[in-house]
Amino acid sequence: MTILLVSATPYEIAPLLATWRQAGKEKEPLVFHWPTLTVEVLISGVGLPLAACALGFRLGQNKYDWLLQAGVAGALDRQLELGQVVEVVSECFADLGVEEADGRFASVMDMGLVDGNVPPFHQGRIWNQPEVARAFLPQVHGISVNKVHGEDASIAQLRQQYPFAQVETMEGAAFFLAATTSQTPFLQIRAISNYVERRQRENWRLHEAIATLNTTLSELLGAMGAV
Repeated sequence: MTILLVSATPYEIAPLLATWRQAGKEKEPLVFHWPTLTVEVLISGVGLPLAACALGFRLGQNKYDWLLQAGVAGALDRQLELGQVVEVVSECFADLGVEEADGRFASVMDMGLVDGNVPPFHQGRIWNQPEVARAFLPQVHGISVNKVHGEDASIAQLRQQYPFAQVETMEGAAFFLAATTSQTPFLQIRAISNYVERRQRENWRLHEAIATLNTTLSELLGAMGAV
C-alpha cells in the first residue's frame, strides 16, 4: 500500500518524521518504507493555491492507495477542546466570492457561477463519505479560507454564512477537491490549536496540538503497517 501524507508545513508532522528517520525508514528524501507500506510525504505549502498546485502536480504524476492530510486547525465550535484531534468530513471554499455594496459576502455558488449540487459539490460542500463509517475520531465539518479570521465582526458574519462550520483551515478544501476528482480514498485529520476568536496568539496551544496530532498519526499509520 502506498499513502501520500500531505502537510502544509514540515513543522506540523516533524515529530513523526523524526521518529521514522531515526528508525532508518527514509530510503530517499520524504519517502518512507516498511514491508507492506510506503508513505510519501508532500509538504504542500500554506494556503489553498499552494495546496491545489502541489496536489495537482503530484497526483498528475503518481497514483496512491490513500491520501492523508494532517495539520492544525482553528475551532469555531467551542465544544471542541484545544489539542483535540478530529476528522474533517466536509469542506467548502468559504471566501471564494465577492463583497457586495452593503458589505455582505456572496459566494460563487450564491452568485450562480458554480453549481453547488454538481459533483464534486453537494449542498455547496465537498464531502468525504466512505462506504464504511469511521468512528476512531470525532467527525467535524470544515471551511477553508485564504484569510483566517481574527476580528469579532468578520467572525460573526462567518458564523452566519456557514452555521455548520466547526473548524477553519487554509488547505482542506483544496485537498478534498484533489482527492475526489482523482477518485482516491482520503482522510483529513486536524488537531485544534486555537479557537477562532479575536486574534490572541498567547491563547493558542500549538505545541500541544502538534504533539497530539503526531501521536494520532503514529497510531493510525502504525495500524496500517508503519511499525
